[in-house]
Amino acid sequence: MIIRKLLLAFLLCTSSGCASLSGTYQVARISTRLGDLYVWLYEEVPVHREYFINLTNSRYFDDFSFNRVIEGFVAQGGCPDTPEGFAYSIHLLQPEFRPQLRHAYGTFAAGRDNNPGKLSAGCQFYVVHAANGIARLDDNYTIYGFVFSGMEVVDKIVAVETDESDEPLEIINLDIDIINMTPAEIEASGFRIPE
Repeated sequence: MIIRKLLLAFLLCTSSGCASLSGTYQVARISTRLGDLYVWLYEEVPVHREYFINLTNSRYFDDFSFNRVIEGFVAQGGCPDTPEGFAYSIHLLQPEFRPQLRHAYGTFAAGRDNNPGKLSAGCQFYVVHAANGIARLDDNYTIYGFVFSGMEVVDKIVAVETDESDEPLEIINLDIDIINMTPAEIEASGFRIPE
């Protein structure tokens, strides 16, 4: 019985991003022509977290870009803001709202269209650029990460010239990888690893 519990705890921890036996954590590195962002992926939202990791590992995001950027609001990327990306998408996920996760500056969350179930487009994400956060999005959009390093890159992304639909005139392609970082590497950015 004890061995079974230990095995279950190990499996849950390794699939959810707990520090592995090697003492590292899985984080997302989003590389763009303007620089890199590093995203902590919250364990409290396991479905969104794992879905993002799986899409990243399958190289899904390689054909996409930051497609909507608004200074003082968000930098949004991933699948396009179309019916294929939202309403009729195979990527729709049930919401995972958590009272401890709020839309603060640097929040990483799932996009969605206006639907009564507040289903997320698992293939679409955004980074909050509003200095004071965006409280009206709390409990309406699922938060599943936080940019712990690279917000100066987001500053550059949202400052580019855009068209009338807030799409950058010069494409900002995504190159996303899931990498392992030690606690020391993560905390060197000033980010405190959640317990």
